Amino acid sequence: MNPFETIKSNIENRRTIKPEVMNGKTISDKDFMEVLELANWAPTHGFTEPWRFVVFKEDALARFSSYHALLYKEETPKDKYQQRIFDKILSRTEKVSHLLAIVMKKGNNIKIPEIEELAATSIAVQNIWLGATAKQIACYWGSGGMTYHPKMSEYLGFGEEDRVMGCLYMGYTDQPWPNGKRLTSIEEKITIKD
Repeated sequence: MNPFETIKSNIENRRTIKPEVMNGKTISDKDFMEVLELANWAPTHGFTEPWRFVVFKEDALARFSSYHALLYKEETPKDKYQQRIFDKILSRTEKVSHLLAIVMKKGNNIKIPEIEELAATSIAVQNIWLGATAKQIACYWGSGGMTYHPKMSEYLGFGEEDRVMGCLYMGYTDQPWPNGKRLTSIEEKITIKD
C-alpha cells in the first residue's frame, strides 16, 4: 500500500468505541508510549505545544472514577441529580486499560489566541487516536459528567486558565470494528472560489 493509501485507510477506519464494550485487556507500555508520542507531532503555533495528558491506569482508574462520581454528586443540584449518571461515571473505567485526561495548558504568549491552542490539543488527540487505530486500540473521547468543572482542573493539577477538554478512554474490544459513515459528502461542505 502506498503512503497515501495507508494514511487514508487509517483515517477512514478510526472509530469511537465506548468504554463499556472494552474488554479489560491491558495496552503494553511500549504500544501506549508509541501512540502517545504521536501527540507531540501536532502542529503548534509558536511551538507552544499546549497539549497535556494526565494518565490513569491500573488502580488509579478506579480512584479517578470515584472522584469524578463524587464530584458529580456534590456539585449537581438535587433536582438535576440522576443516580444512573452517578453509576455510569463510577463504572466507566472498569474495562479500560488507560484513561488520558486531555488538558490544554495555556501558554504565556498572549499573541496566540486560545482557539488555536484548543485546536492544537485536539489535533494531538487525533494523532493519538490514529496511532491507536493502527494498533487496534479502541478509543472513546468523553466529555460528560463534571469534565469542565473547575474542581476537575484542580484535581488534575491545572489552573483556571487551562482547559480540561475531556478524557480519552483506551483499551481493546472483542466486538467487530464498526463500519463508518458520513451523512453528507465533502462536496456539500466546501465552497470553491475561482
